[in-house]
Formats: sequence, C-alpha cells, structure tokens
Amino acid sequence: MQLFSFGLNHTTAPVNIREQVTFSGDNLAQALRELRVRDLASEAVIVSTCNRTELYAVMEADNHEPLVSWLCEYHKIAPAQLQPHLYLHTQPEAIIRHLYRVACGLDSMILGEPQILGQLKNAYQTAREQNSVGRLLSKLFEQSFSVAKQVRTDTAIGSSPVSVAFAAVRLAQQIFGDLRPVTALLIGAGETIELAARHLHENELGRMIVANRTVERARTLAKEFSGYAITLEEIPMHLAEADVIIASTGSPTYILSKEAVVKAIKTRRHRPMFMVDIAVPRDIDPAVGKLEDVYLYSVDDLNEVIQENLRSRAQAAAQAEEILDTQVIHFIGWLNSLNAVDTICNLREQAQETSHNLVEKAKRMLDNGKPPYEVVDFLAHTLTNTLMHSPCAQLRQASYEGQHDLVEAARRLFQLEEKQT
Repeated sequence: MQLFSFGLNHTTAPVNIREQVTFSGDNLAQALRELRVRDLASEAVIVSTCNRTELYAVMEADNHEPLVSWLCEYHKIAPAQLQPHLYLHTQPEAIIRHLYRVACGLDSMILGEPQILGQLKNAYQTAREQNSVGRLLSKLFEQSFSVAKQVRTDTAIGSSPVSVAFAAVRLAQQIFGDLRPVTALLIGAGETIELAARHLHENELGRMIVANRTVERARTLAKEFSGYAITLEEIPMHLAEADVIIASTGSPTYILSKEAVVKAIKTRRHRPMFMVDIAVPRDIDPAVGKLEDVYLYSVDDLNEVIQENLRSRAQAAAQAEEILDTQVIHFIGWLNSLNAVDTICNLREQAQETSHNLVEKAKRMLDNGKPPYEVVDFLAHTLTNTLMHSPCAQLRQASYEGQHDLVEAARRLFQLEEKQT
C-alpha cells in the first residue's frame, strides 16, 4: 500500500492554471466515484479551493502517473501544461507534514487563515459519503483536524486579524467590548463591506444599517444579516444611531462631512463613535478624526495593524512547526505499527485455536470423571508447553546458528530480565 499526495497551489501555479483544475459541488463527488470505478486508488480525498487543488491517495502500486494522467484527462488540460506546476509527495513523513501544515493554515496565502480547515473537513466528508476513504486516510485527516485544533489552542496563529475587514471589527471590539448593544452603519456594499458585515454578525452585533448608492444591493446585503437598508442620501438621518461606521465606496468625494458628524455627536451626547475609512479616495473627511469622541482609522492605519499581526503570526507559526514535528512522529509510529498487524492477528489466532482445542479436551476429561484439580493441572501444563514449543525451538536453532540478534530481540519482546549468576 502506497500513500501519495500531489497537487498545485498559489505558490506553484498562477490563477489561470489553478482555475482549470478545480472541483466543486457535484463535480467533486463525481470525480471520487470515477476514481473508484476505474480502480485508480483504493482510498482518495480531493481538496479543491481557489488557492489549491490536491489529491491524497492510497494505491496498491508504487506509481502515481495514472492519477496525474487522470487529473489532466478529467479537466481536459495537457499534461505538459500542468506538470511544471505540480508538487508530489511520496514519502509518508512529507505527506503527513504537508497536510498538517495545510490544516493549520501554515501553507495558506494568508498565514494562519482558518477557512482552510473547514474546507478540508468538507473535502473529507464528501470523500466519506462517496466511500472513498478507508482506515489510512480517515486516520490521517482526522488527526490533521486534531493537530490544527491544538495549534490554534496552544499558539497565537489565529488570534491576530490580517484582513482589513477583520481588523476593523477587531478594533471595534477593543473599543466597545461586547457588540450586542452596538449599532453599525456600513457604507457601501462591495466585497470588503460584505466581509465586515459577516464578521460583525458572527460577533453578535446588535443592529446593522447598510447604506449604498444602489438601494437594491444594500437590501440584499442587509437581508442576509438581518439588517436595515438605506440610500446614501438617508445617512444624515441615521448617523447618530451608529456606534460603528465602516465605509468603502467608490465615491470621488466625501460621503461623511465634518459638519454631519459634529451634529451626530451632539445628538449622541458624546457617546463615542468608531469609524473606519477603507475607501481610496477616502469616504470620510479626515478632519473628522480631530473631533472628540471619534476614533477614525484609515486604510493605512489598519495596514499597520495587519503588518504587526502578520509578524505576530510568523512567530506563532514557528511554535506551530514544533508541534507538527512531534505530531508527525506520532503518526509515523502509528503507520509503522500497521506492519505488525497481520503478524499479531496470526499469533492470536494460533494461540486461540490451541487454547480452544485443549479446553475441549479438558471438558471431555471432566465428563469422563477425572478429578478437577488433575484436569486443571493438565490444561495449564499442556497449554504452556504447546504455546512455548515453537518459540523455544526457534531460539535454540538461532543460538546454534549464531543469530544472537534474534535471541536479544526475543528478550526484548518477552521483557525477560537477565538472570543473576
């Protein structure tokens, strides 16, 4: 049985190559079924995200080429076009370490990002539903999830925000603490604002208002997070309600003026307002930042936070690699133990058969009126001699032939102490 892993990711292939070999939805299930039907692998898991496509497989033959050829054939891409971007792991230690690093976010475009763990779990679940995983890959993937959890518990790999939207929400938490009583005004409805809305919602934000030039888009976003949609022109009427304001539009002029904010502060009776201006050009008049009770951050301010957090994650990543070193050794040990399974089973079966035969003979002796103590003595004596006959004979022969390493192995195997002379 050979364990293989190969694929490509954001470091080995540009997006125009990566997008040609992605699997999604029904395609992933269909691909796993095809691998099984064509008997290309006894076990297989396909991991496919925007930044990577990887295949983990257990095969009878020591040859990964059929799997690579299948991937090219399935996606109708020439092998010569794909091969330069592929990485291949054939040694168990390299495969285990790679998967652990992926699960922990150490191999991600954004160091320590948590989304990849959920994507790995989904890939594994799909493989289970298609009956394409067995004992080896099940153990490997489930162990990778445990390692990722340990890394996130024992290091700070995921504690520092490294996206603008996440950094903005984390700063809001630092200022307000509990977000449940907080109202947030999101200005814009693009990707960054949507991500900020998601982070706020996940942190139990009390109320959300979404303002956008196109109110239909604002309604769509607001509905997803139980918010309220308004137009940009309606902002002055709702500004005083907002504890948190995050702005990211394509407007060439300021959306929020100093005068509008001053009026809102008076209405709020100087309760603090936290503002993040992610837009370039800016949506909020920089003069707003000089007002009392206003905390205004620009995208440059957040980038400083993000860079510092990336440095923090890099330190945590070094700690994570130490955890991985230990966990890889543990899995290699389990993998090596599989080599002894058949031998252990044969040994147990042989002992059980011997025991069963002698017990049946002892029962017949009891039925024939033999005294119980005599039967017990016979059973113990005969069972010991029968079980020990072959090992003792082999050890005598090994000693006769000078195979002292086998004799020493037997001492370790049976935990025999040297006799004192």
